[in-house]
Amino acid sequence: MKTLTNPFFLKMEQGARRAADDLGAELVVRTGAQETSIEQQVAIVDELVADNVSAIVIAPGDSVRLIPAVKRAREAGIPVVNIDNRLDPDFLARAGITDVPFISVDNEAGAYLATRRLVADAASPAAAFVLEGIRGADNAEARRRGAVRGFEEAGVPIVASESANWKIDEAYDVTKRVLIAHPEITHLFAANDMMALGASRYLRDAGRFDVRVAGFDALEEARQAIATGELQASIDQQADVQGYTGVDYALRLLRGESVPTETIIDVLVVDTETLNTAPPPAGGQ
Repeated sequence: MKTLTNPFFLKMEQGARRAADDLGAELVVRTGAQETSIEQQVAIVDELVADNVSAIVIAPGDSVRLIPAVKRAREAGIPVVNIDNRLDPDFLARAGITDVPFISVDNEAGAYLATRRLVADAASPAAAFVLEGIRGADNAEARRRGAVRGFEEAGVPIVASESANWKIDEAYDVTKRVLIAHPEITHLFAANDMMALGASRYLRDAGRFDVRVAGFDALEEARQAIATGELQASIDQQADVQGYTGVDYALRLLRGESVPTETIIDVLVVDTETLNTAPPPAGGQ
């Protein structure tokens, strides 16, 4: 996986470990130090190939830069399953790889739903700010597109769109700089909850309680912030189901079975109306 510094990936790990227990597999979990530690993730894949693991399930930190490592794994006869962030199909094809199973959610649809919930009762005039994930990552780009579509359909102009690379502290700093430059901002969509929480922390420190914020991942801390009104919404992309399904598919491939080319897990909107009815994250996350 990308990292274990984000609770989203802890939840994904829990699902993967549950699958390994249920299905009788030995699971090795390796991650980078941060979600931006792409070269480290490449090195980890190469180490796993050298260790002759049976299969690899990967949530790539980058949609292109991990492809050469995936190709080396495949050339070594190791099945690979792609979860969470999609490896770029065009670059996979150029590398001669056309059959890596992909498991994730419709990130664009999830961001659109979160943004529409955010602007459901927007007063006029209104202005929006999009906090993006790592640019070039498939899931980050999809969430940006979904947010843009949601704001545009609501007639809320986007006055700023910047990346905070999925990080809480960076989101605090970026939000501070953008809000000083654009004090007219009233709505903020962050492409993950870590950035939403960082942005919300700055807004609280600055006394900007008029800015409505939505995130993505439905982390426990984000759920608590929704309950107190600090956040308006988030999206549960069922990371534990993604982790479980990834291990399941890897074992099925090892048995010579076919698996779907693409599996899209349902997203769930978490807001004050659904907070008490939405399924809680596995393992208390």
